[in-house]
Amino acid sequence: METIETLIENFSMLDSWEDKYQYLIELGEKLPPLAPEYKTEAWKVSGCQSQVWLVPENIDGKIYFKGDSDAIMVKGIIYLLLAVYRNKSAQEIKEIEVEKIFAKLGLGEHLSPSRRNGMMSMVDKIRLYAASFES
Repeated sequence: METIETLIENFSMLDSWEDKYQYLIELGEKLPPLAPEYKTEAWKVSGCQSQVWLVPENIDGKIYFKGDSDAIMVKGIIYLLLAVYRNKSAQEIKEIEVEKIFAKLGLGEHLSPSRRNGMMSMVDKIRLYAASFES
């Protein structure tokens, strides 16, 4: 998985929203499939129009996430969020200003209100999981 810095750089080279949209879809296609046992209500993110599942894992104080969706564009958003929050401590996750990162990606103004709400529901779930790992 690319770092968020690399992704910001890649997005900055794309001129049109159509190109960014296509790249987002390509990122979603790179998202590893989530095992069926995680596609349950227990891991589902509420507040998203599509189905979204996020699963946290704490490894030596760093939190990693797996995720999936039934919508290809949303998979791309998940990919970006996983890159943003990858290999971070619970405290670091709390401090990340994801909307600023999405603005740097040039996506902030192009996400529909429903996708933005869904993205923020995913961010809220990620922060909730992180808080549950704090010691």
